[in-house]
Formats: sequence, structure tokens, C-alpha cells
Amino acid sequence: MSAAIVIPARYGSSRFAGKPLHKIAGVSMLERVWRIAQTVQGCSRVVIATEDHRIIDHARSFGAEAVVTPESCANGTERVFAALDAAVITQDVILNLQGDAVLTPPWVLEAMIEALAHTPDADLVTPAVRLDRAALEALTHHKETNPASGTTVVFDRALNALYFSKHILPFCRNPGPVHRHIGLYGYRRAALARYVALPPSPLEEAEGLEQLRPLENGMKIRVALVDYKGRTHGSVDAPADVPVIEAIIAREGELLPDLLSAKT
Repeated sequence: MSAAIVIPARYGSSRFAGKPLHKIAGVSMLERVWRIAQTVQGCSRVVIATEDHRIIDHARSFGAEAVVTPESCANGTERVFAALDAAVITQDVILNLQGDAVLTPPWVLEAMIEALAHTPDADLVTPAVRLDRAALEALTHHKETNPASGTTVVFDRALNALYFSKHILPFCRNPGPVHRHIGLYGYRRAALARYVALPPSPLEEAEGLEQLRPLENGMKIRVALVDYKGRTHGSVDAPADVPVIEAIIAREGELLPDLLSAKT
């Protein structure tokens, strides 16, 4: 089974224009994510998909493959799908690695590829981490003021997703496991084509979670349980997130040692 990683990187973000080009501790977000993708075992191709030639030029400056996709793409999933034709991507499995996911350990992406390789009836794969007591308490506390932050997932004994929610699931009358969903996705080619052709679904619109669309339509989502090995998960949504991410890097060190040599 072959796999490709597509990095959707939109320049025209309403909350953070030009975000993929913004530097994090001396290296642009886009280059950070691309370098992570380049180290993933089992991935034979990495393609950046964007709507803007400024991102194309920047990507090519550090040796990345990049293609222009329509400005009309509504989200990263649609941009990943558009890249299949634009870049003539032929791999069996396509991983969507958002261009702002700068703290994604490569072994998380490898676990996603491995999960699809061993689950032939799964349409999609997405990772999740089991929360320890401290992490669960932190999430619960954060939701008191930011109720839409953080997504949890519940799944069956075969690790097939049952539901995703902005609520903390399951409700634990007695102590039980809670798993936080990590917003990364891998798709089989046919599943990705079906996914983008589906209209928005009722639960998707209610929760504001696009992964509920395939679930509501009977598609099987495999949950890959992953361990961040002491690393902190994080991405950049707005300018205020930049110093937070830089503080994490200063505290934990770079994910990839060669990122230090990329700084200018």
C-alpha cells in the first residue's frame, strides 16, 4: 500500500492572512510541516496544495513540490481532493496534514498509515490520544470558558469511531477512559472522492465537526491510538497562538534536529 501526504496551505485566511508563510522560531509554518512530512516512514510523496502563488514560490524555495488548487475549495479536505488531479497523485492512501500543524510528531502520521494498512474495510483513519487524569482535568477546566475547544471521540472495541463531540465523551459516572481526537485524517482514494461529494449532514452542522459527515453516511472511520511521547500537541489558528507554540518548542526542543539548520 502506497501513501502520500498532502499539505493544504491557504494564504487567504480571514483570521491570519498569509499564515503558512509566518515564521515560528525562525522557520515558516509551511516549511516546518513539510519537513515533518518528509520524515514519515511509508510515505512516498509530499505535495503542498494552495490557492496562491506566493505560497508556491515559498514552497519551491526549500525544495517542496507544490500545486495550485481552486480558491473556491471550502476547506482543507476539498483542497486535498483537488490536489489529486492537479498533482496527478496516484498513491492508495492520502493523508491530510494541515499547513499549521507544526507540532505533529511524524510517528503519529506513521501510525495512521499503519492503521489503514491493517484495516482493509476502513474508509478513513484519524488519531486520538487517551487523556490521563491531569490532561482530562485541564480539558474540563478549559471548556468552562471555551466550550467549543477540544474534541473527544468514542469508538468500539475494534477501534471504529462511534461518535465525535465537542462535549467530553463518554460521561463518566464511574472512572473511565476519555480520548481526545487529533484533527488529522487519512483517506483511501475512493473514500475521499465519496466524502467530498456528500452534502453537509445534520450532526456535522450541529457540532461543527466535518468528520461526522462520513460517519453519518455509514463510512467507517478507524481510530489510531497514538502516544505523543511527552510532546505537546498544537497548531496555529490565530496570531496569538504563535508565541504559545514558540514557548512549547523552547521548552521541549525541536521535533526534528535539522530544523535548527533551516533557520535564517
